[in-house]
Amino acid sequence: MLRQIILDTETTGLSADNGDRIIEIGCVELVARKLTGNNKHFYLNPGRDSHPDALRIHGISNDFLKDKPKFEAVVEDLLAYLQDAQLIIHNAPFDIGFLNKELELTGRPPLRHFVGEITDTLVMAKEMYPGKRNSLDALCDRLGVDNSGRTLHGALLDAELLADVYINLTRGQDALLVIEEDAQNTGSSQHIALDLQSIQLPIMFATEQEQAAHKAVLTQIDKASGGKTVWRTQQNG
Repeated sequence: MLRQIILDTETTGLSADNGDRIIEIGCVELVARKLTGNNKHFYLNPGRDSHPDALRIHGISNDFLKDKPKFEAVVEDLLAYLQDAQLIIHNAPFDIGFLNKELELTGRPPLRHFVGEITDTLVMAKEMYPGKRNSLDALCDRLGVDNSGRTLHGALLDAELLADVYINLTRGQDALLVIEEDAQNTGSSQHIALDLQSIQLPIMFATEQEQAAHKAVLTQIDKASGGKTVWRTQQNG
């Protein structure tokens, strides 16, 4: 059964390559497009202060994070939770870049080594709404997802909002997924056997008017083909 994880992070700044670190990870689980409540949430001590611009966005103070675990303390728990799942992330290169850097610092391979497909909802939204704003807030407004409680960015809250956004973005897949789920529950595709011998089809004869029109068309074809109308040959054979 398809297991999807909606994932979001908050960070000390915008550049993992320049030393910024993850301070929060939020994950929401969907199974068969339904919220399971099996979520993961970590606050992390990044070992450095957040940039003032980042602090204004997430509001997570440096003092609050001082007693939180380091990434290496939660990485095994996180990877076991994410194992083989499809990840759904808004602006995936940003979060994946930070996670890959954190994994690299612990001597581990990139995230794709542990998970299945990675879906970027920002790419999906740009394809569906070209030329429009496609931030998470903009998509919530467009798709009727209530984001009134989002005064600051938070990884778990944003993951929960993104789960609703993703379900709305892919609503047209519902019928297909129901069919797939039924097939998975039964272990095979269902085939209905029909006894065609019990069905009697009515025989419809052409009316005189239809027969006359048909002969007129054949006469025109005869003239154009020099008497080589295949239909007449078959009738006379």
